[in-house]
Amino acid sequence: MVLTTDRRSLVLGAGLGLGALMLPAGRALAAGMLAAQGFTHGVASGEPGSDSMLLWTRYVPSTDADSVRLDAEIALDAAFTRPVPAGSVRTGGYRDWTAKVTVDGLSPGTVYWYRFVAPDGSKSPVGRTKTLPVGDVRRFGLGVFSCSNFPYGRFNAYAHASARDDLDLWLHVGDYIYENGNATVNLVTGIDGRTLEPDHEILAVADYRLRYACYRADPDLQSLHRQAPMVALWDDHESSNDSWEGGAANHQSDREGAWDIRRAAAMQVYREWMPVSDEPWKAYTIGTLATLYRTESRLLARTRPIDINAAFKSGDPDALKAFRDGPWQDPSLTMLGTTQESWLSHAFRANARTTAWQLVGMGTIIGRTVMPRQITDWLKPDAKKGTVDRYRNGVRAAALGLPLWMDRWDGYPAARARLLNAAQQADADLVMLAGDSHNAWAYALVEDGKAAGVEFAGQAVTSGGMEGDLGVDPAIAAAGFIAANPEMKFADTSRRGYMMIDVTPERVTGEWLFMRTVQQPDLALSGTHRMSVERGRRVFSA
Repeated sequence: MVLTTDRRSLVLGAGLGLGALMLPAGRALAAGMLAAQGFTHGVASGEPGSDSMLLWTRYVPSTDADSVRLDAEIALDAAFTRPVPAGSVRTGGYRDWTAKVTVDGLSPGTVYWYRFVAPDGSKSPVGRTKTLPVGDVRRFGLGVFSCSNFPYGRFNAYAHASARDDLDLWLHVGDYIYENGNATVNLVTGIDGRTLEPDHEILAVADYRLRYACYRADPDLQSLHRQAPMVALWDDHESSNDSWEGGAANHQSDREGAWDIRRAAAMQVYREWMPVSDEPWKAYTIGTLATLYRTESRLLARTRPIDINAAFKSGDPDALKAFRDGPWQDPSLTMLGTTQESWLSHAFRANARTTAWQLVGMGTIIGRTVMPRQITDWLKPDAKKGTVDRYRNGVRAAALGLPLWMDRWDGYPAARARLLNAAQQADADLVMLAGDSHNAWAYALVEDGKAAGVEFAGQAVTSGGMEGDLGVDPAIAAAGFIAANPEMKFADTSRRGYMMIDVTPERVTGEWLFMRTVQQPDLALSGTHRMSVERGRRVFSA
């Protein structure tokens, strides 16, 4: 039997509080909250190889068994008349009844259909997946997503992408869920019926599990996972806002406990509920066409973002200049950590000789961005003083070449230089694929005065962007940002959606697809924008 999430059970469980879930009887309640019995949240696939695939599902038995065996079935047709050897896996309450199995012995570049069979003979929904190709590959398509904040919109981008037949793989670069509770949702921009479970900010294992159950109950997200494999990486909201190795801006240890415990809970549940392996970073070979890199830039080695606020508040007119020339340039600041930096550098050198393109999935943007000096004139007339002050400070920083966001690669300039230099030294055709900012951008990356590659930075699936503060025509804002930032070649500061990345031996083309609305279910687009980079050029085509 296949069940969908029972919203009334979710609401009931949330009302009883987190403590109830920790008791022996609470475990039974948790099973009820998270959809009772059967295959509760569809299927998914990920970690693609040329001859292997990781398959995911969640199954809650009707008995009081501590664990169950699920058998995976995989075939060359949707009717399962041409099966191929698969495998089996055990799961239990110890991993929230989620199950992952890696199937080997598959053929390269091949579409497969898969499902799971429970001990009672019931079957999961059928999923479609595709292995990576080998040899000469003429085309490969990726759909790129980020920042899907459940209460702020319908997942129309997921629905639109899952209806396509020209994409081989999904890449989710982070903020797949958000940690906040319902009390933080803006009543003006929030969507009726998109209520979070649990109600409060998520802190412990049971919280994170329930939040994923809430998100994964969405039919558009389930459809996306059924259609193609996903390579996924976390950014900050899978744990807490602006997280780093030792803490987060949205974590207060005196009230919310030790950060290490929360971080471990977030990582554990992400790996339970997502079709991912436990490897912290990984490379995926797409024949001779490209290497795709999954990176980790948040929880394992990122150093604390440097604090510019003290310089803003200082009465010293030279404080910002001292910050720019001193702390901001510190070479010990890192996004990836030295181990991952070394791995990526070696991988560039090896793979740039065998694959045409180096595609790096990253949680945050690497392109340089400063605040346009006119931006305070673009703010809405009713902007609060704190908002105005924040933008004014951004303009002050920009006058000295300091960036808009310290939480992304701009805040780690020495680490940024090391990554781009590694690509240059490897003679790599580098394409960065990022999210996080909620708006759409394109950058022609430069290091040491030389072209280093390009970046396609995608808009959010639902999360609101800079347009929430601005009262001018978005075209004016976009033109102002481009004029103020030499690396920036495109901007859209107002619309939601996803990116399509089309890879051929000659060029990589990125297309931003903008949904007409996220306020209600709607697959119509309000527009698109396309840009390309040709092999060996490392700048966008004219």
